[in-house]
Amino acid sequence: MDSEPGDASARHYDPGVWLAQYAGRMLVVCPQCGGCALVVPRPGLPPPRYFSELLFQPRRLACGGCGAVVGWEPEGRGAGLVGAVLGGSEDPFFWQPLWLQTRCVGHVLWAYNEEHVDELSAYVGAQLRERGGARPTRAMFARLPPWMKRSDNRSEVLAGLETLRALAKRSAPADRSDAAHERGDRPRGHGSMYFRSGPYEGGP
Repeated sequence: MDSEPGDASARHYDPGVWLAQYAGRMLVVCPQCGGCALVVPRPGLPPPRYFSELLFQPRRLACGGCGAVVGWEPEGRGAGLVGAVLGGSEDPFFWQPLWLQTRCVGHVLWAYNEEHVDELSAYVGAQLRERGGARPTRAMFARLPPWMKRSDNRSEVLAGLETLRALAKRSAPADRSDAAHERGDRPRGHGSMYFRSGPYEGGP
């Protein structure tokens, strides 16, 4: 990736980044206090071999503000595990609104974490966008909504991403964006399965 937002010669090359690459750490609204909580793979698990494995790993939601802790386990189906489905403004494990949300050109702009915001900023700010060999059904940038890609929306979308970047540094319930609420835009489940020799092991 090579991009400098604001530079007329800015160039962004997408090697085929998947949204799953940013699913390891998600900032969400705490279901207990309304502040910022963190959703991560359950501690003690081996690191995933592939980004897609992040969709099947047991998760933990933890809030540093109120101390809430909630666990999630993938559904078992025979010898396999049913994976979470990414997309929409809620996390795919606990169905909590994402913390990083803001209203932008009549829509809601969202991201999972700061790294996700940075990658979106590099893409939106680029004057020249080139795409690698990943299939469009998998590549994150190919699946962005048209309003985020339009050049006449560039300044507004970049400003919205700066708002998300600032939100990532705040965690109090009073800092919650007015856009960070359930809106029923969950993606439809597609029944992706993952098969391994045994269940994930570790503490609750």
